[in-house]
Amino acid sequence: MYYFDPHIHMVSRTTDDYETLAKMGCVGLSEPAFWAGFDRGSVESFRDYFRQLTDFEPKRAAQYGIAHYTWLCINAKEAENVSLSREVIAMIPEFLDSPHVLGIGEIGLNKNTRNESIIFLEHLNLAVEYNQQILIHTPHLEDKYQGTRMILDMLCDDSRIDRSRVLVDHVEEHTVRHVLDEGFWAGMTLYPVSKCTPQRAADMIEMYGPERLLANSAGDWGPSKPTAVPDLILELRRRGHPESLIRKVVYDNPLAFFSQSQGFQFTPPDARAETPLTS
Repeated sequence: MYYFDPHIHMVSRTTDDYETLAKMGCVGLSEPAFWAGFDRGSVESFRDYFRQLTDFEPKRAAQYGIAHYTWLCINAKEAENVSLSREVIAMIPEFLDSPHVLGIGEIGLNKNTRNESIIFLEHLNLAVEYNQQILIHTPHLEDKYQGTRMILDMLCDDSRIDRSRVLVDHVEEHTVRHVLDEGFWAGMTLYPVSKCTPQRAADMIEMYGPERLLANSAGDWGPSKPTAVPDLILELRRRGHPESLIRKVVYDNPLAFFSQSQGFQFTPPDARAETPLTS
């Protein structure tokens, strides 16, 4: 089965991981801007990072027939530096017309602070001004419910936001219903330590159905598994779910959400013209 990983940080992965993903059926992925493992000190470091996301990573992915898309922002972990954050936000429009840029993300909250909220709102203004889709990061562990509620309140207070063009990621059992009830898309991150597992994700699909639900691996610097989405596929098959339901979560839903972005130009593998073999 083909699948699409809607949230994976390939800058932290080796090229061998692209090959493995292709062998497992991955035909496309999107990579949000995120933390580098340390706080960056200048706007130029972000400019170089955005060049890596928009130029180098798509070329690595293309070697294995994987379409690579990206999102741009300064992430919540670095948003405490408000002056730097504003410099980065002012620079982002330089890259919004780059091929394969889907929108603004992953923006959100880390420790639910005032400065993080200020920069989150300024990212929302940027997305609205440039008609961009939005990918949301929700906090981890004990702060998740409070942070998710704060994020949803800020989103819902802004009448300019089209909720059908917003994906709220890293949902868990105690936050997924709130995200879906407000009309947003919800992403389940299959991460072994601080987010979700394939088994828990399968439980949520069974409880809430497949509508507006996506599954991703994150695949970042921490303990993570880039092939976690195939693990979910196997778990759903083990439980006897039809292939149509599985495909909806891991392939159809990502395509439906991303197709709202002008930067999403994707040809499904089944629609690609076959190249005749020559002797």
